[in-house]
Amino acid sequence: MNPYVLLGAAILSEIIGTTSLKLSEGFSQSLPSLVVVLGYGAAFYLLSLTLEELPVGVVYGTWAALGIVGVAAIGIVVFDEQIDVAGVIGISLIIAGVYCLNVLSGMSTH
Repeated sequence: MNPYVLLGAAILSEIIGTTSLKLSEGFSQSLPSLVVVLGYGAAFYLLSLTLEELPVGVVYGTWAALGIVGVAAIGIVVFDEQIDVAGVIGISLIIAGVYCLNVLSGMSTH
C-alpha cells in the first residue's frame, strides 16, 4: 500500500484518538475512552508500517505537524476554542514546514 495513504490514516487515527481524549473527560466516559485506546493503537500501528518505506524524520515530522493542525482545527470548529492572529501564523508555519519537508527537501523519498 502507498506509504502516504498509511501515513494519512495514521494521522486521522491520532486526530480521532486525541479528540476522543477530550471527550473522555479524564477517562470517566467509557466509549470515548475506548476510542482513545483504539485510535492511538491504530495510529502507532499504521505509523510503524509507514516507517518501513519512508524516512523517520519525514514520517514523524508530518504525522506530528498535521496532527497538531487537525486537532487545533477540531478544537476551533467543534469545541468553540478561540484562535488569534499568532495562532493562525503558527499553524501556517507548521503547514509550510510540512510542505518544505515533503516537497522541497531531499529528505523525502518520492
